[in-house]
Amino acid sequence: MLSFLPPFILGPFTFLVFCLNTLFWGTLLYFLIPAKILVPVPIWRRGCTRLMTRIAEAWTSANNLGLKATQPTRWEVEGAEGLLRDSSYLVSCNHQTWVDIPVLQMVFNRRIPFPKFFLKRELAWVPILGGAWWALDFPFMRRYSKEYLEKHPEKRGTDLEITRKACEKFEGSPATILNFLEGTRFTKDKHDSQESPYRHLLRPKAGGMAFVLEVMGGKIRSLLDVTVVYPGKPPKFWDLFSGRIRRVVVRVRELSIPEEFLRGGSYLEDPAVRERFQAWVRQIWSEKDALIDRIQSAAKVANPQE
Repeated sequence: MLSFLPPFILGPFTFLVFCLNTLFWGTLLYFLIPAKILVPVPIWRRGCTRLMTRIAEAWTSANNLGLKATQPTRWEVEGAEGLLRDSSYLVSCNHQTWVDIPVLQMVFNRRIPFPKFFLKRELAWVPILGGAWWALDFPFMRRYSKEYLEKHPEKRGTDLEITRKACEKFEGSPATILNFLEGTRFTKDKHDSQESPYRHLLRPKAGGMAFVLEVMGGKIRSLLDVTVVYPGKPPKFWDLFSGRIRRVVVRVRELSIPEEFLRGGSYLEDPAVRERFQAWVRQIWSEKDALIDRIQSAAKVANPQE
């Protein structure tokens, strides 16, 4: 345990460990990319993807081990027991900081199928990770501004078509799709500008989740509603390496997705379905907001300095 080191030493050391780990496993993964590209046989490509996924899980496990060996963080996780690697899940989580991604990897790695999430197209150029995300079939999205779409209406629906094509790659094997319903990280300014009715959350954007469920055609039947709380205030990404995250609270609950949202009418075309789906999401969000409030309040009572 190296958490006794001062942050200005612990941070660079842990970051270096993460970089070396990423370089090692990323190199192995990159050796497989040409094999996947050059042999356009579906069964071969699925086999390459499965092997790449095992490499990604090994990379995640090594990162988790590095965090446990270097950081003083106390992990309080409830509800992740009994999940299955051969089942498909939709994971929804509140979003406060980039630290949320390593937290979710810590909780779910090798408990469920390796989570895939939607990425901005610009992230495809991130060294090592960009190519790895592409090889692992992470869907890349190009987001257009409202002003751009007004000038180029033919681009409307592009993201939905990308979602459809991305989900088609998950046919024939269990899949986990991660969706941050808020669409962006929580800040007080965003909260105020939205006039959000929740204390700790931004307004949820239900359309993306609804479309994923519709495209998957009933393959995903369970929603993992995940609540992540950093008692006090959300950490910055560098805090993850420098020993400044003392406690992480994670609560997971598995919810059955109502049948009508799996094979029923279209969210985009049927206003009644859209309203019922949004009401379902709002109820989940209200319960999540109350849970965050209880966790934060209990933390303040137990430790007023948090």
